[in-house]
Amino acid sequence: MNDITTRERIVDAADMLFYQRGFEHTSFADIADVVKISRGNFYFHFKTKDRILDAVIDQRITNTRVMLEGWERESPAPADRIRSFINIVITNRAQIKRFGCPVGTLTSELAKLDHVSRSDVKKLFLLFREWLREQFIKLGCNEKADAYAMHLLARSQGVATLTNAFHDERFIRNEIEQMNVWLDSCIEHARGRGSSERRATPQG
Repeated sequence: MNDITTRERIVDAADMLFYQRGFEHTSFADIADVVKISRGNFYFHFKTKDRILDAVIDQRITNTRVMLEGWERESPAPADRIRSFINIVITNRAQIKRFGCPVGTLTSELAKLDHVSRSDVKKLFLLFREWLREQFIKLGCNEKADAYAMHLLARSQGVATLTNAFHDERFIRNEIEQMNVWLDSCIEHARGRGSSERRATPQG
């Protein structure tokens, strides 16, 4: 097994365990057991758990960018891209029911620990915020694009938290439907404003 593959397996295992057990309650031994390597081999790649955390956050950011780029390739319409974000809770509901949102849970835990990496994990939310804002701008919601992005982020986090608490499938589907209805209203408002501006523009 080469060094790169071993390192990647360590990061993958740590990512899973940090999500399922929490960063604080995951030890070197826990990760080494999953990867099935010796402690000496483990320390060759990572000297501290904080360095593993940095690698996990970097990997999550990379994976999130890949996911967002995939949505952009698959859906030329910004509204459909936003719906892909909304439907994350449905797509990942089995994991969210058991462990919550992977971004939200890690952010909350590092904040409680006052961990130095808490600002780094926040970059995941910033990545979603900036991407959603860009999609709303493309819809024509320019001045409200950031507010809409934050609203959707906040609501999806709330849904994920209550999904983890109640495991209620009907609640999940109802909330996803309501978020899609809200998005439809944003689209209609942007279209209506655009029509009004065109009517008000003198024709040459």
